[in-house]
Amino acid sequence: MPIVMAASFSGVRVRRFTRRGAFHLIQVLLFCAVLVGDVSASAQHPEGVEIRGVVEDADGNPAAATVVRLQHAGAVTRTDAHGGFAFENVRPGRYVVYAEDGDLSASREVSTEDSAGRVVLILAARDANAKQMDFADSPNFKVAGITDWTAVGGHGSDASLRASETLARQAAMLKPAMPGPAAASARESELRAAAAASPGSFAANRELGRFCLQKRSYGEALVPLLTAFRIDPTNRSNEYDLALAYKETGDLKRSQEHVLHLLAEENAAEFHRLAGDLNEAMGDALSAEREYETAVHLEPSEANEFTWGTELLLHRAVWPAIEVFKRGVAAHPKSMRMLSALGIALFSSAQYEEAAQYLCRATELAPQDPVPNMFLGEIVIASPAPLGCAEQELAQFAQTQSGNAQAKYYYAMAILKRQETSPDTADVEKARSLLMEASRLDTKLAEADLQLGILSMNRKDYQQAISYFTKAVEADSRLGDAHYRMGVAYQRIGSAAQAQKEFEQHDAIVKAQAQTIDQQRARVKQFMVVLQGQSSAGK
Repeated sequence: MPIVMAASFSGVRVRRFTRRGAFHLIQVLLFCAVLVGDVSASAQHPEGVEIRGVVEDADGNPAAATVVRLQHAGAVTRTDAHGGFAFENVRPGRYVVYAEDGDLSASREVSTEDSAGRVVLILAARDANAKQMDFADSPNFKVAGITDWTAVGGHGSDASLRASETLARQAAMLKPAMPGPAAASARESELRAAAAASPGSFAANRELGRFCLQKRSYGEALVPLLTAFRIDPTNRSNEYDLALAYKETGDLKRSQEHVLHLLAEENAAEFHRLAGDLNEAMGDALSAEREYETAVHLEPSEANEFTWGTELLLHRAVWPAIEVFKRGVAAHPKSMRMLSALGIALFSSAQYEEAAQYLCRATELAPQDPVPNMFLGEIVIASPAPLGCAEQELAQFAQTQSGNAQAKYYYAMAILKRQETSPDTADVEKARSLLMEASRLDTKLAEADLQLGILSMNRKDYQQAISYFTKAVEADSRLGDAHYRMGVAYQRIGSAAQAQKEFEQHDAIVKAQAQTIDQQRARVKQFMVVLQGQSSAGK
């Protein structure tokens, strides 16, 4: 069946029929009109015009709850029960109205220009076979559903896959810290005194609630924010903070009630983002992804794009996450967390060298920040080969953070990674020295002692290796690799009983860790992604 697209303006109805391509598309009929009001309407919307339309299927039935986007204006809405939609107070200019229902879509370009006080709509039909990515705000993929994690998309060894899962979770926690109270703000005691002196004051309770929220005292923020809400329930900023406080204290139901009320009042990106956070917390990952995507279309900010990207990455939609993060990096090249997240996503798709390049850029933005350097160090360890810029950046990190044991450890690991392809005795000794310093700075850094034990094994100094491995398991009894290697060392010196004991502990740890990983994966549903031009689920 053909795509049917029609538009009306000034009483003229235009139809255009195009042949269907190779893909199954829902027939969507989109009417678009720019309504130019009279003098009273102009007074009501002094800054722009109204774009109104209706979405129907090929049989003329209204397409309810269809997503409609006004590209360039950053507006998103859904059709009502009659298929109608409206974008109000739109400034004159050129737009694309885009309707999407499942795998099927229709679009119209709308151009307006002022002429004798009247806006004229110029309609330009769009061929149904044109690519959606021609729209700057349309991704080249669609999350079509979710599935159990029965066939995890990964790469390389299981250790690499586990590393990418761990880094994805850590990347998601890079959401910006809530700004602390400004230096000029009144002290907490003064704010509390003001609220106590004027319990009926919206401003006093609001300021106290915001102060508590900013210092992450969510429980303490609830009472003054709720009091302020009861005094003035129309203040959306305060209601948003109240919803956030409810969410952070675990009262998801009350938080959702307020978020739904806010969305009914205003289609704002931050409300959709909080709705997504709530959906994710309640286990509805698919709805969360929809909310995050809507937030990006409404406001393609760094925060919204990052949140959407990390949601995709957490649910193993790696290639879509890369697409989102690359767009985010292009728009926000100075965002350390966007660069870091892109590096992690690329690592998850086995693009190790490119991943390192982006993480190196992140470390250059914040050379003393341990977070991007930690990410860089972890992918160095998991990578099958040395990574170009990594060693130099980690060397600088170790130099600037002279008292940071982790910095010494990661730099040592970068040096040792290079030894796999280009052995150098002096460099091995340098790495050993760094590991010893890391172990001295942090006696609980079991990984440093594990590596020292491995280096001793390489020199066939089995007694010293056992000493390091023993220290490692004392610091972290769950370090299975240390138990296994200690078993090998005991074998080499003829202590079969001790070796068997270590091997048994290793096996028990591996079994317990596998169960934990299975439980974690069972809680994380994998997104089924359809790429543009494909009809089957992707990665």
